[in-house]
Formats: sequence, structure tokens, C-alpha cells
Amino acid sequence: MHPAFSVIFLTTLIGAGQGLFLALYTGQLFSVFKLLPAQDPVNFYAYGGLLVLVLLVAGLFSSFFHLGRPERAWRSAAMWRTSWLSREVIVLPALMGTVAAWGLIHFLGWNPVLLTFRAGVEIDLSLLVGAIATLICFALFLCTGMIYACIKMLQEWATPLTVVNYTLFGAASGFMLATGFAAWQGTGLVNFYGGSAVVLTTLVFLTRAASLYRNSRLKHKSTLETAIGIRHAKIQQKAQGAMGGSFNTRHFFHGASPAKYRSIKWYFLVLVFPLPLLLVILGMTMQISGLLWAAFLVQYLGLLMERWFFFAQANHPQNLYYQTV
Repeated sequence: MHPAFSVIFLTTLIGAGQGLFLALYTGQLFSVFKLLPAQDPVNFYAYGGLLVLVLLVAGLFSSFFHLGRPERAWRSAAMWRTSWLSREVIVLPALMGTVAAWGLIHFLGWNPVLLTFRAGVEIDLSLLVGAIATLICFALFLCTGMIYACIKMLQEWATPLTVVNYTLFGAASGFMLATGFAAWQGTGLVNFYGGSAVVLTTLVFLTRAASLYRNSRLKHKSTLETAIGIRHAKIQQKAQGAMGGSFNTRHFFHGASPAKYRSIKWYFLVLVFPLPLLLVILGMTMQISGLLWAAFLVQYLGLLMERWFFFAQANHPQNLYYQTV
């Protein structure tokens, strides 16, 4: 498939935003149970929520460049009963609104206690709103991943690993960003977020490696023999029937050379996994916040390449015919 950069930025930006919110809310929830120190509601939670919104809005804005008629974007939500894309279009603004409410509660200080337990645990309004936002956040991961996992004819995508990887990549990048944000705020959560980022990055390495291994051993259901109904061991296509490109070759094939295609895979494997892990571990050990920010930036650059490879690796059956231009 042809990787559209608007969709690449959409999925990586909103994924990082979702992961950052999960990190912020996890820190708040753990502080309620005295597992982590409580943070300043305005400087940490409100401004952190604002950063989440910036990422979500930037991702939503980038998606408009993928539309032929952006003024009709609202129609994309009409098929919510059957389309995962329509569900994503509905869930994303819902997440933005809930995160905005969560951050505004912290900013204004309007946070009444709703329940108090005997152990001294207090459930306030922000915890309730944050819990709702967390559920919506995971629903958005599901919708985004299922847009691609539900396409059975693209066998590279039609696997539960697609949804798992979208979720874990977003969580890993979000916790990596939260590590730098916590260091910038001067809080005591750097090691918690950094350690979580290491665990999540390691976990997504295992699941992404599993998907790469699976895809390398795929046996496609469609072949040249089945496409044209000729049973012969040696069928070679010399041309697509035209001298120039077409809609099909532009939108269903990445167009990169074999060398570039292979190199992108190794670039993202290095930039997403070992390099940011090294940077975040050094940053926590040496207490250098610049290394923690660099870990996120390097990993995000690798995620852009990973998402490009994700789209390029999907081999549309029509490419059996349009394989030679």
C-alpha cells in the first residue's frame, strides 16, 4: 500500500497523546493510593492535559490532508454501525472533550470529593472523569487498529497483532514523553515513567517482531496463477498494459526501491527500540533531562518510519497485475 503521510502523522500523534494521558492518569491514580507522590494539579495535570490535547488536535488536523473534500469530513461518521473508521471519527473528539474536561477540572480547582473510603482514599471528580477518558482512550486504540486489522484481503494487517501494536506503540511513546515532562516539572515521577517506558518499549518490540516474523512467512492466497486462471509454474509479467502510472500504482503500491524498503525496516528497529532505551536509561541514571526528551524525539522519528513500513508492507492483491510499470 502507498503510505499517506497525513495518516502516518495522524496515527503516531494521537497514539502519543493517548499514551501521555494514560501516563498522567496512572500517576494521579497511584497517588490516591499513596503509591506515588501527589503532583501539582495545575502545573502537572492541567498543563499535561493541554499537551495531550495539542497532540490529539495536531493528529486530527493532519488527517484533513488525506481528504479530497475536507468540507465533507463530517460525513465520515455516518457509517458508525459498520465502519471502524466512522467509529474512530466519533471516539477521537469524545476523547478530546473528556481530556479537556479533566484538565479544566484541575486548572480551575473545581474537584469535589465524591466518595471517601475507610482507608482514607478519596475519589474526586477528576478521577471519575479520568477513568471515563481512559476507557475512551482504549476504545480509540481499538478503532484505529481495527481500521486495518479488519481488511482480510491485506493479510499483513489482518491479525490481532495490529491492534496490539497500535496500543503498545502509543503507550510506549506516551510514557516516554511523560518521562521528559516529569523531569521538566521537577517531579519525583521520572523513574516511574522512565521504567514504565522501558517495559512498554520492550514489550512492543516483542509483539512487533512477532508481526514481522509472521508477515515474512505469509503465503498469499492470491497468485498470478489464480488471478488469470492458468496453471503454470513459470508465469512472468512484462508490463501492466500502459507506459505510465495510474491511480492503482499510485495508491496501492509504495513505489520505493527494494533497497530503500529494506533499509526503512532496520532504521525504525534501531530508532524505536535500542536507541531510545539507551537514552532514557542514561537520562535517569545521570539525571540529564535533555537525554529524556531526546529519547522521545528519537523514538517518535522511528515511529514515523515504522508506520511508513507498516503501510508499505501490506501487499494489495491488485499489485499482482500492476507489479511492473
